Amino acid sequence: MVTSNVKNRLRLSPLSTGAALVLAAGLGGCLSGADEPRAPQAQVVASVAAPSTINVDTVIGRWGIASFHNEKDRQRTEGQAKAACNQPYVISKGPRDGVMMHVADDAKLYELKLKGGPGGRNFLGFEAPPGDLQDREILSASDSMLVMRFVDPDAHRRYGTFIYVRCR
Repeated sequence: MVTSNVKNRLRLSPLSTGAALVLAAGLGGCLSGADEPRAPQAQVVASVAAPSTINVDTVIGRWGIASFHNEKDRQRTEGQAKAACNQPYVISKGPRDGVMMHVADDAKLYELKLKGGPGGRNFLGFEAPPGDLQDREILSASDSMLVMRFVDPDAHRRYGTFIYVRCR
């Protein structure tokens, strides 16, 4: 003899019932139209960073920093950067052959990599394709001066173009 105990029946909460319905609808969508041709999907091709034409040792050191927004202010800004050597910004070598620097809007130091980009351009940033929004583009580099700007238009608008003058 089979008896039914109504008290021991499984009862689902409204949340569990809703989740089960969403799962069933999702599976139904996956199974329907399986014989229909699919539209071609775009392929994502990751850009591989070429070697930078700038040596990491060129970036490492003690620097005076200043920035400008208008090209006409560049010469004056170079003088301000040189004067900032009384409190130099130190760029040191990172543990994995990068350099330790701050990024926009963050007080923490991060290891950034030198990356070569299209057309011989050079970038400094995280492990991402060259020209990533968090990168800096290195506009010029010598043993005595670096000129960089943020790739992100908003960060560039706020911070301008940076002049780094090596402190002696």
